[in-house]
Amino acid sequence: MFLNKGDCVGIIGGGLGGLAAACTLAARGHRVILFERSARVGGGIVHFEKAGFRFDPLPGIPTDRASLNRIFAEAGERLENYVELTCADPQWRSFFPDGTTLDLTSDPARMSANLEAFASSDTARAYRSFMAWTAGLDEFLERCYFWKSIDGWRDMFKLRALLNPATLCQLARLRPSRTIGSEVRRLFSDRRLRQLWLEFAQLAGLAPRSSPAMLCGIVNRQANDWFPRGGFTEIPAALERLARELGVQIFSNTCIRRILIQDGPIPEVEGVETESGERVRFSTIISNSDVGRTHRELLSGTRACALFEKRDRCEPTCSAVVLHWGLKKRYEHLLHHNFVFSRNPEEEFEAVHRVGNPAPDPTCYLRAPAMADPSTAPAGGEALSVLIHAPYLRSGHDWTRMLPDCRQQIIKKLRTEAGLADIEERILIEHTLTPRDFARDHHLRHGAIYGAASRGRFFGTFKPGNRSADLRGLYFAGSSVHPGLGMELMSGWIAADALDDDCAGLEAAPEFIEPEVAEF
Repeated sequence: MFLNKGDCVGIIGGGLGGLAAACTLAARGHRVILFERSARVGGGIVHFEKAGFRFDPLPGIPTDRASLNRIFAEAGERLENYVELTCADPQWRSFFPDGTTLDLTSDPARMSANLEAFASSDTARAYRSFMAWTAGLDEFLERCYFWKSIDGWRDMFKLRALLNPATLCQLARLRPSRTIGSEVRRLFSDRRLRQLWLEFAQLAGLAPRSSPAMLCGIVNRQANDWFPRGGFTEIPAALERLARELGVQIFSNTCIRRILIQDGPIPEVEGVETESGERVRFSTIISNSDVGRTHRELLSGTRACALFEKRDRCEPTCSAVVLHWGLKKRYEHLLHHNFVFSRNPEEEFEAVHRVGNPAPDPTCYLRAPAMADPSTAPAGGEALSVLIHAPYLRSGHDWTRMLPDCRQQIIKKLRTEAGLADIEERILIEHTLTPRDFARDHHLRHGAIYGAASRGRFFGTFKPGNRSADLRGLYFAGSSVHPGLGMELMSGWIAADALDDDCAGLEAAPEFIEPEVAEF
């Protein structure tokens, strides 16, 4: 028996993408019902607290402030009335194996001077060239790549534009035959700077050896991160509040078993069936679940699943090991974000991405938020999170056996290379996450925290699009689809905008002008 909600939009999953889509659609007048399998919305962003320490499960995810502003503006609201964002400067500190350290600042002139003192005038000049080039990439990405569903080059340009000499010249400046890795190596002769920018690429979910150079525009955004006071979980909390104010119905602890399909010349969605057997009719659905899981589990046995499997040849990206430590005393020399680099990035990349083993000497990312946000830890303490990249989950990986060695390796590196000599004495509480946990508890295929890997230097730009190619009325949001990890909010807005356009006969959405926000 169906509960008829055909005039509503059904959203599967209350992660950032699902919440963003729900708010956007509700602001445009749609009735929206959102299903979340957990007790709380937020997906993998839901924080946990223990003994006065508060941690975000996956540290290092940047805050997409532009998308947040756009989503709240859709509803006629101001973001700052729902969540407070701040940006420390400098907020990134890098510890290199040779004992040198480098701080990143958002002021290009100061950063250029820092690099000249740190390395050489050639390095400072290379940095200025890199910044000028990525600024052009940013403008291009905003105009042609972001804010719309894209599954290939033809979605970025109309045929007439592709035949335009000016467009072809612009495409040539994107260096489409080059990768992030080759371009960074071409620009920077200092191996420390190469390692820094390539690690930013990995933290953005990009494989430097195969991702196209045009995505350096995304890499550059990582260096200036706005973070919410109270932890990243304040973002889904603000979106949930807005969604409920706009009339979105949210059903937690409700797991969707499958998407129902109405067969015909062009198959289309008919509704969903919950684990309890209840069927709810929808003519349009947005899935905030991983795109692979959506097809293999919610659409299992359908033509849409078969077509997806035929197209899908992407290997999973890497996973991670995360150590959350509640420290009784914080380290004053750590900034909000920190890198402790490996001695050999090629060896690290080969082990994690090619061979499928933990790196013998991994790069450690450290997040130490208490100085900027004291609410994350008891007075004088620190909610320190440490992340290293690890291979995605393979048969034979037993992380109950592998974790102790990995932990000791991290401890030794932080003691000797990051000035955390007494780290073990300061740890009051500990919580760990391994590839097995990301697969089992966070429902990530093979525990891959960045979804599917790039498809190559020409087509690695494109993750699956936000509009289903095989099933009318089905849309996708989240890190596994365009535009990717760290941009789940934009992904949700794009899915909502595509659905709204399809329902309204392709009416153009109003132009958005981001409000001015004071810079720090």
